[in-house]
Amino acid sequence: MLLPLLLLLPLLTHHAKLVSGVSLSTNARWIVDSQTGKRVKLACVNWVSHLEPVVAEGLSKQPVDVISMKIRSMGFNCVRFTWPLLLATNDSLASTTVRQSFQRLGLMDALSGIQANNPSIIDLTLIKAFEAVVSNLGDNNIMVILDNHVTKPEWCCNNDDGNGFFGDQFFNPDLWIEGLTRMATRFKDFPNVIGMSLRNELRGPRQNPNDWYNYMQNGAEAVHSANPKVLVILSGLSFDTDLGFLKNKPVSLSFTGKLVFEMHRYSFTDTAIWSGNGVNEACGRVLNLVMESAGFLLEKGYPLFMSEFGVDMRGNNTNDDRYLNCLVGLAAELDLDFAYWTLVGDYYTRSEEFYGILDGDWREPRNPGFLQKISSLQYAFQGPGEDEYPKQHKVLFHPATGLCVHRSQPLQLGPCSQALPCVALNDKTLILRRHCLVVDDFGKRIKFGAIGRKECAKWDMISDSKMHLSAKLSDGTPVCLDVDSSTSTIVTNSCKCLGNDKNCDPSSQWFKVIDSTRRT
Repeated sequence: MLLPLLLLLPLLTHHAKLVSGVSLSTNARWIVDSQTGKRVKLACVNWVSHLEPVVAEGLSKQPVDVISMKIRSMGFNCVRFTWPLLLATNDSLASTTVRQSFQRLGLMDALSGIQANNPSIIDLTLIKAFEAVVSNLGDNNIMVILDNHVTKPEWCCNNDDGNGFFGDQFFNPDLWIEGLTRMATRFKDFPNVIGMSLRNELRGPRQNPNDWYNYMQNGAEAVHSANPKVLVILSGLSFDTDLGFLKNKPVSLSFTGKLVFEMHRYSFTDTAIWSGNGVNEACGRVLNLVMESAGFLLEKGYPLFMSEFGVDMRGNNTNDDRYLNCLVGLAAELDLDFAYWTLVGDYYTRSEEFYGILDGDWREPRNPGFLQKISSLQYAFQGPGEDEYPKQHKVLFHPATGLCVHRSQPLQLGPCSQALPCVALNDKTLILRRHCLVVDDFGKRIKFGAIGRKECAKWDMISDSKMHLSAKLSDGTPVCLDVDSSTSTIVTNSCKCLGNDKNCDPSSQWFKVIDSTRRT
């Protein structure tokens, strides 16, 4: 069910609009262009620059411009670019050259690679090399969010690594404020720097909401004072999985129109749930946790940025596969801004990164099917902007493929840019192309019927995942929408995995009926 790349190219180029010089603000739960008021969806990927060399990963394998253009070609319009606090606060580290940094660590092969692929940065200081990457991303119309990932350059994260919470061994709040202020000031004149994420994955035994309010509000004020143009992005507790404390007490800031919250979710966040339950039950439980811990902020009128999620791209982790289909469905339904973890194919100081979108040579996507799965998340289903987002309708989204039911007879999956608008009536009739959907028998293609006739099927979302779209045959037997894997045609089959069978995979039958105002 993998679409040819040529079919996806128009979709990808539409996703990544020329927005690197735009000034962003917030309008209720949406991130918008400050001048036009139109939604700008953040479709980002994480690019690591916080490890021991303090240099953007991959520059020993490919020229920076090649990597930037690859990011664009894969449909991303934004990079969450990580940095260690000491890069901004330790002048000795910041003034170390790229050459000296790699020599100090004994990374001579990587140094040779940088000399071959990016000779212009090899004798720049670390902070200037960081700036050069940000500038090149801007040259390729890619927005940048500066993410303070850790204090001292190292891998993240553990509960006891000393980087987790204010007052920890390597987390001095005053130094943190100084570093945020310096970075906000330094990048004030970089038009593609549109946001600053104040601190990655707060965690550890010292974490508590009272200190969170105190320090995060101070950090937000410091960034806004130094650079009022950027979005100010606040992370939660417990490795950025918990923002639930905001239900009863909002943040108090002197400014408006710039505040965004971020959350993270991986399959290993909920390992016991995914491994101990049937997939529908596990998905339903995890989605409830996400909404309770973070998703409620959308209803309170704040943008929510899913700034980290990811899977093993080799496709050999069952929990990852189940989690991803579940999470992609939620991300489409809520139309979340996001940043995938990670771009990185390998690291200078670590082994190959199997969560990385790019392969170990930083040349090609490690898993092209994954890019198709998230392609429809890379532009907005909803949001302000009347000329681009006309009257609201609904579309049928298939998370396992990232495709939608589109204009064809028989009904098939295709790019969501060609999604077939549907109307879900109060009597549970689905209307597509001015006809209702009719079910015939097991394994049969969906038919169209005349609206108002008895043949029109009545549809319900069933199962704990709320992603099985079910109707009944004439004899009362329930069936579910399904996808013929060989033709991408929409059919009906017996509903799968409604029990607690941990080995059953319902993904072909998972659909989301999602709101959309996107022109098709």
